Amino acid sequence: MRFSATLAAAAVVAGALFLPVQSAHSADKFITVGTGGIVGVYYPLGGAICRFVNAGRKDHGYRCTVESTGGSVFNINAVMSGDMDIGFAQSDTQFYALNGTGAFKDKPQPKLRALFSVYPELFTLVTRQDANIKSFADLKGKRMNIGDPGSGTRATTELVMAATGIKKEDLRLATELKFVEMAPALCDNKIDAFTFVAGHPNAIFQEAATSCASSIATVAGPGIDKLVKDNPFYAKASIPGKMYKGTDNAQPSFGVLATMVASADLPEQTAYVITKALFDNFDDFKKLHPAVANITKEQMLLGNTVPFHPGALKYFREKGLLK
Repeated sequence: MRFSATLAAAAVVAGALFLPVQSAHSADKFITVGTGGIVGVYYPLGGAICRFVNAGRKDHGYRCTVESTGGSVFNINAVMSGDMDIGFAQSDTQFYALNGTGAFKDKPQPKLRALFSVYPELFTLVTRQDANIKSFADLKGKRMNIGDPGSGTRATTELVMAATGIKKEDLRLATELKFVEMAPALCDNKIDAFTFVAGHPNAIFQEAATSCASSIATVAGPGIDKLVKDNPFYAKASIPGKMYKGTDNAQPSFGVLATMVASADLPEQTAYVITKALFDNFDDFKKLHPAVANITKEQMLLGNTVPFHPGALKYFREKGLLK
């Protein structure tokens, strides 16, 4: 398909852009950024942050690279184990990690810290039009991808299933495909629906919309109302109509914030360099993807459910963003 070929070409170009330039520093310090699937939003934004960091390497001596990962839960585990320095994570996953709930049940991470928020992410249900799924409640007896284990999408999907009274056994089939596999599986009639927590517009939703007859379905009702009310990191929102072929009207849902996290053990100077690199190139960052086109610096300090890292706080206070 032309769209898939375009994605592949873009991934090659993006990979080339993200590679660090060789430095004359003999004692360069390394920063590794955990992102998500290469066709999602985390990967190109992580690459942009690395480019900004690498552009100032002569001054600070840091070299930055990105890694494609399974998403939020994987990134937090990798950051806390020291396998990665920073990583993208949903704000709800932050909360679960700090408190030892959800995907981190009985494994609290009190040293998890935030650098900044990035953009809103909405829980999105994509369905085959011939499956006759108009809302999340219609999924019983259907074939659904419940999410890649270790991803924030999987954790949120399980919460939504519990809130709407749908058990895994109620599904005709529950698959655990990776992000890049979801749209092809839908269009090959291997599944009837998939969920994905992401910013809009998104290449995965676009692929499903252009490759087969698919639509975005409603995620609403009393169960969702209670879920949002009980969890302050959630907020109701709608996915705009006509953004994707097959979805003419806005579809109600809810969302979280994509954030950048680190361990409290990350050196203050490292966190400062990363934060400064992004915020000092803020206007260029906003041009990289529609998901971040309308954010403000002030909004990037909101929505975190764990404490800020001292290195990020140092930069924010220097610039008057926080007192």
